[in-house]
Amino acid sequence: MVDIIIMKKEASDENIESVVKKVKNFGFDVIVARGTEKTIIGIIGDTRELSEENFIPMPGVVETIGIIKGYKLVSREFKPQDTSVVVDGISIDSKHLVIAAGPCSVEGKEQMIRTAEFVKNCGAKIIRGGAYKPRTSPYSFSGLGKEGLEILEEIKNKIGIPVITEVLAPEDVKIVGRVADILQIGARNMYNYRLLEAVGESGKPVMLKRGFQATINEFLSCAEYMLKEGNSNVILCERGIRTFDTEFTRNCLDLNAVPVLKKETHLPVFVDPSHGTGKRDLVIPMSRAAVAAGADGLIIEVHPEPEKALSDGFQSLTFNLFENLIKEIKPFAELMGRSI
Repeated sequence: MVDIIIMKKEASDENIESVVKKVKNFGFDVIVARGTEKTIIGIIGDTRELSEENFIPMPGVVETIGIIKGYKLVSREFKPQDTSVVVDGISIDSKHLVIAAGPCSVEGKEQMIRTAEFVKNCGAKIIRGGAYKPRTSPYSFSGLGKEGLEILEEIKNKIGIPVITEVLAPEDVKIVGRVADILQIGARNMYNYRLLEAVGESGKPVMLKRGFQATINEFLSCAEYMLKEGNSNVILCERGIRTFDTEFTRNCLDLNAVPVLKKETHLPVFVDPSHGTGKRDLVIPMSRAAVAAGADGLIIEVHPEPEKALSDGFQSLTFNLFENLIKEIKPFAELMGRSI
C-alpha cells in the first residue's frame, strides 16, 4: 500500500513529474504539496495493491507511506504543517482566534444590521446567519431563503464583514456561494456525500460541522470528500454530540475532539458552544475552555432580543453577554499565543 510519496528537498521538477506520471499510469489521481523541506505526493484512490517497490528506486524519492485510515488528504501524514484558510483577508489558522457571531436565522434586515455592527465592533471577524434552516419540525421557522441571502449580501457590502451561512443541497451551492464567503455544512448534512462533493468542487471555504452521532474518524472521512475534489479550504467544527443527558444540556460539547483533531489533521478547528450546550449561561465558560483546548475559532449565536428569536433563542447571547464573552476569552487567547 502506498498513499504518500515523499520527495527529497533537492528533487527536481523533472523527478517530481516522473513520479506523478507513473502514479497516473497506474490509474490514480494525485495531489502535490510542495513544502520548504520536502514535496509530498498524495495518491487518491484504493491503493492497497500499489507497492512501494514501484517508486523507491526512482530519482528523488525518499520514502513511501501507507495510511490505514478512511482519510488521507486531511491527515498530518500528508501535510505536517497547519493549513491556513484565508477569507477576505482574515487568516483562520493556529496563530489567530477568529470569532464568527450572529443569529441562528436571518429574520429581517434591521435585526441583521444591528447584530453585524455590534459583533464587528466587539471583535468578531465573521457574521453568521442562516438563510436556509433545517429544522427538526416541519412547522418550525426554516429561514427566509433567497430573501435571507439578499439581506446577508447587503450586510456584507454595507458593513464590510464576511458571511458564513448554511447550504442544504448540491443544487444550492452556486446560489449560496455567490453571497457566502464560507459555506456551512450543518451537522444534519455531514453525511450528505453529494453535497460534500459539490462544495468540494466549488473551491469555496467551507465549515463542516460534526454530526451529533458521528465519530471523529467519520467526521474526518467526510472532510476527505471535499479535499478529494480539490478543495483544501476546509474548517472543522465541533458542535456537540448526543449523549444520555438531555436535562441540563442540549448536547455534550466534546472538547476532547479539539486536541485530537489538531493532532490528526492540518485543518483549522472551530468550536460551537451555542449548539454544543444549548444553554445561554454555558456558552461563555465553554468558550473559555474551547480556547484553552486549542480551538482556532468560535462560532457563537448572538441575537439583539433572544426572547423574540424565531430559532434557538434559548442558546443565543444578548449583546451584553457577547461583549463579556470577548473580554473573558482574550486572556486565554493570549495565553495560547493567539491574536483576536
